[in-house]
Amino acid sequence: MEYLKLVGVLIVILGFTLKLDSILIIFLALIVTGFAGGLGLDGLLEAIGTNFVANRSMAIFIPILLITGVLERNGLREAATDLIKKVKGATAGKVVVAYGVMRAIFGAFNVGFGGVAGFVRPVVLPMAEAAVKNQGHEAKEEHIEDIKGMSSAMENITWFFFQVLFVGGAGGVLVQSTLASLGYEVELIELAAAEIPVAIVALVAVCVVTFVKDKKISKKYYGTEK
Repeated sequence: MEYLKLVGVLIVILGFTLKLDSILIIFLALIVTGFAGGLGLDGLLEAIGTNFVANRSMAIFIPILLITGVLERNGLREAATDLIKKVKGATAGKVVVAYGVMRAIFGAFNVGFGGVAGFVRPVVLPMAEAAVKNQGHEAKEEHIEDIKGMSSAMENITWFFFQVLFVGGAGGVLVQSTLASLGYEVELIELAAAEIPVAIVALVAVCVVTFVKDKKISKKYYGTEK
């Protein structure tokens, strides 16, 4: 009967495989796992409440999603598309790389834009799609999926490496405390200094890969390189 506690994992796998609503699937898996584990309704609600209070800062994504939804409803995607149409020579790769450089600079000061859901999806993707149309092509669905992957990779890599440069940020403090537990006492400013060349190399590498991939997929889908 212990295996019943893993039924939530099965629900998540099946739900994602069938491409069902991700939030609904996760919520369903949460409820089923709670009851399968013997928590009952009271125990489940208590566990949810306790973890929410303990990790309430993680809930910042809720107002971000709401704000993003309101902005999209009032023309955010259209505004982003109109903006990139005015930039001659823009390509999907250049849009993603430009966002990556901007993301890295602001990430070094621990300034976020809402991540993939809050900024990449409603702003970067419409701009990249408009850049494809500027080149005389109607963006194919497969191409859009590739652009999504490039944009998400750019977001994750730049944020991962550059947010550690902010002295006192959560990433730096985590590294410092981990090293301290291993017997290495280091200052946050020393960690930031050591991370700078690593972050720069990571940014250059992901930009180069994005440019190369952009040319390859353009040739693949449209027979020409942008």
